[in-house]
Amino acid sequence: MTTATPTAPVEQLPPQPSLAGVAPPFATPAGLGPKPGQVQVIRRNGKVTHFDPNKIKVAMTKAFLAVEGGQAAASSRVHDRVEQLTEQVTAALTRRLPGGGNVHIEDIQDQVELALMRAGEHKVARDYVLYRDSRARERAARVRESEAVQATQGLQVTLSDGRSVPLDQAALAALVTEVCAGLDAVEPQLVLDDACRNLFDGVSERDVDQALIMAARALIEREPGYSQVAARLLLASLRKEALGFLGLPSMTMSASDWANTYGSYFRAYIKRGAELELLDAELTRYDLDRLGAAFKPERDLQFNYLGLQTLYDRYFIHKDGTRFELPQAFFMRVAMGLAINEIDREARAIEFYDLLSSFDLMSSTPTLFNSGTVRPQLSSCYLTTVPDDLDGIYGAIKDNALLSKFAGGLGNDWTRVRGMGAHIKGTNGKSQGVVPFLKVANDTAVAVNQGGKRKGAVCAYLETWHIDVEEFLELRKNTGDDRRRCHDMNTANWVPDLFMKRVAEEGDWTLFSPDETPDLHDLTGLAFEQAYLAYEARAAAGELKVGKTIKAVDLWRKMLAMLFETGHPWIAFKDPCNLRYTNQHAGVVHSSNLCTEITLHTNDQEIAVCNLGSVNLAAHVSERGLDTEKLKKTLRTAMRMLDNVIDYNFYNVPQARSSNLRHRPVGLGIMGFQDALFKLRIPYASQEAVRFADQSMEILSYHAIEASADLAAERGPYTSFAGSLWSQGILPIDSLELLEQGRGGYLQVDRDCTLDWTGLREKVRTQGMRNSNCLAIAPTATISNIVGVSQSIEPTYQNLFVKSNLSGEFTVVNPYLVADLKALGLWDSVMVNDLKYYDGSVQPIDRIPDELKALYATAFEIDPRWLVEAAARRQKWLDQAQSLNLYMSEPNGKKLDNLYKLAWARGLKTTYYLRSMGATHVEKSTMSDSHRANQLSAVGGSYRAAHGGKPNGKGNGASFHAGAPNACSIDDPGCESCQ
Repeated sequence: MTTATPTAPVEQLPPQPSLAGVAPPFATPAGLGPKPGQVQVIRRNGKVTHFDPNKIKVAMTKAFLAVEGGQAAASSRVHDRVEQLTEQVTAALTRRLPGGGNVHIEDIQDQVELALMRAGEHKVARDYVLYRDSRARERAARVRESEAVQATQGLQVTLSDGRSVPLDQAALAALVTEVCAGLDAVEPQLVLDDACRNLFDGVSERDVDQALIMAARALIEREPGYSQVAARLLLASLRKEALGFLGLPSMTMSASDWANTYGSYFRAYIKRGAELELLDAELTRYDLDRLGAAFKPERDLQFNYLGLQTLYDRYFIHKDGTRFELPQAFFMRVAMGLAINEIDREARAIEFYDLLSSFDLMSSTPTLFNSGTVRPQLSSCYLTTVPDDLDGIYGAIKDNALLSKFAGGLGNDWTRVRGMGAHIKGTNGKSQGVVPFLKVANDTAVAVNQGGKRKGAVCAYLETWHIDVEEFLELRKNTGDDRRRCHDMNTANWVPDLFMKRVAEEGDWTLFSPDETPDLHDLTGLAFEQAYLAYEARAAAGELKVGKTIKAVDLWRKMLAMLFETGHPWIAFKDPCNLRYTNQHAGVVHSSNLCTEITLHTNDQEIAVCNLGSVNLAAHVSERGLDTEKLKKTLRTAMRMLDNVIDYNFYNVPQARSSNLRHRPVGLGIMGFQDALFKLRIPYASQEAVRFADQSMEILSYHAIEASADLAAERGPYTSFAGSLWSQGILPIDSLELLEQGRGGYLQVDRDCTLDWTGLREKVRTQGMRNSNCLAIAPTATISNIVGVSQSIEPTYQNLFVKSNLSGEFTVVNPYLVADLKALGLWDSVMVNDLKYYDGSVQPIDRIPDELKALYATAFEIDPRWLVEAAARRQKWLDQAQSLNLYMSEPNGKKLDNLYKLAWARGLKTTYYLRSMGATHVEKSTMSDSHRANQLSAVGGSYRAAHGGKPNGKGNGASFHAGAPNACSIDDPGCESCQ
């Protein structure tokens, strides 16, 4: 059964701001009387238009479409009936006005209703009546809302200095009209009316601004354009706040006015920020007039609400909570810090500013937080190796606290710490294993919360042969001894290839304590395999004191079971990370980072550091495809920015400084992959999407490597370049051969390429590389919100949902879907409620065409193997890894087994969260009970049967569960990521 669609009557009226001054019914404005024999229609606002029978045909056809469905409405019977009934209505009007004249719109609609009833089309007539009634209620509500505006006359507003002034209604109306200018399908009066209903006598000036913002925010689910309206209202409030703090006169929203004002504001902002010791005094020595002239104030208007509110709450410079940093000044401040060591630093700052403010590229969160400040800690990720002694363990935990303090995400390798039962020579006792120390690390991460900007976070890595691995798997469980649980710390398995072979071959697996097998920690590939076999022989001979032999499949099943139950530990593969590591001559990769995209070596002398930035792929794509020239230009500037971070960065741990300056790794990634697919009209679950992932990453890899080689020609190669894979002319695409040799097969990867890699190999070998590593795809959880695109390489989470983060809750609606539904005439209040009810899914909504259902399938509706296949195509071009979330609506052991084995066989280095379907965060209470009942009877039953869920019986609507916990919700405000 098709869900009924409201029928449009003869005329669709745009909402009117007020009925004051409208001519009474049947009154004809002077000079607009009908010509002899002509019928004219009086609209509800008193205007007169010519009578057009085609509007009656359209209205009736929509009525049949709503009741009988698209195919029935297109049938000859319906077509003939509509023609017949239209003629009857026209004839009735002509008989009433034989010499021509005026007829009111309501009279015409009465005639349509009567004709439908007389023809026996009772269901269609009923739908038509219901629609007319709903439109009447809407018009009445608008009248009441207009009365709310009138009711604000005489209200007093309390200013920040305590004075009271009359509410300036004209100024409010002008502001709302101004911020709506240039945006389609937004109505200023709706925002103004709703805001005025929440005002009261004595309201503070700040609350007036907030009322306007909240009014626009409430309309986002109806029309995505209101997200920009809310952002611009927030911008107006921010400008007032910043200019007031600096003692400057307030300005309008006009971009032309701001073109002349931003420069003077910027000089005052830099001076005041330096005086308050919030900005580096070196910024005052830039040519501020030259920088101010480069501002592009119109870019202030490109934000959506979530993006600007996130910047306002967490990124903009403030003094005691008062923000005085405006968006373009924010981007310029970041650019100035990154250019501070350049020769012509004004020119480079403008170049960097232009890239950031255009949203073509975004630096990572620590860089945005701290660039240009007195403590420029700009790096995103730190990787450490924890020694097997008490001083070393607590030294590593102290390092965690110091690194986390200024917004660094941490990855700790704990494999060297001896296991439970191992002998302690100093006390002649037995070790309690690695878990108690992990508990301390967990609590340290909670205690150091980066100044309230975001929660500190760490991920602990342990190799699969460690004797404590079984207890390690259970660290995130909610049952058991809480002293041996780490509820706040992420965990990950560091899995050697030999273990995966044993699983595939259903062989045994032996666990060791690292104090008895110390070299396993540093061995990879065939060397690891040979040493491991030797230790197994020694264990079988009783030469090792601590050990255990189990079935590899049993441990694998427990790993998957814990992943299913708790979302942890993640699964990362040791050998692909090492055998393909560009700098393997300098050390061994013992872990990844907090988000599993960084794969750099660590040891007691070196803490690996990585500096991140992400290209907005959607900004480099049009309907014609990928703009390779623009992408090349973006990448060259981006690599220079990232390389500059290394020298400018503040290091509070010496091992991090020495490592970063010696190897100079950076991690350039992407975001907006799903947006790019929408623009190209490619479904995520398709071979075309896999090919696009391959093509786009090949281009990104090629030009990023080329840019680093050119920087090496300008600035010199990184110190440890000699002996690296780069120096041998072995690029990331070539290192797949090393992986296949090292694991003795078990690798199924497409190796096609399209660019001139031969020429680039020679350039790299002869010129050198400025950076030991160039590429890594981070989650971009926050910076993608700022830019207003999909996260990283993620598929769409839901087409309509409420996202929570440290700035609050925000309605997010897919603008591409809305545009397509508008083009088909399907975007209306019923569609909004359908999307709410079905958790942002378009699949159960019958009236949406199949091609749109394929294009807008959400993360839990895509077979996760498509995610792995696309990731495999990217991985062949990456010198590091990617944060790959895997989504599964109905996980089970067999599916998980196949999925993670596929990831290993396709050569992936790491995986990230396994996300399972949980309760919706979309508010459904706005749906009436009758509408909800209609939805359930119409399509809910088949959808529930297909998805294994049922309404939860609560008053807020239905939620669907797949039986697995929502281990890390994508919209969880506590979810931490590098960006």
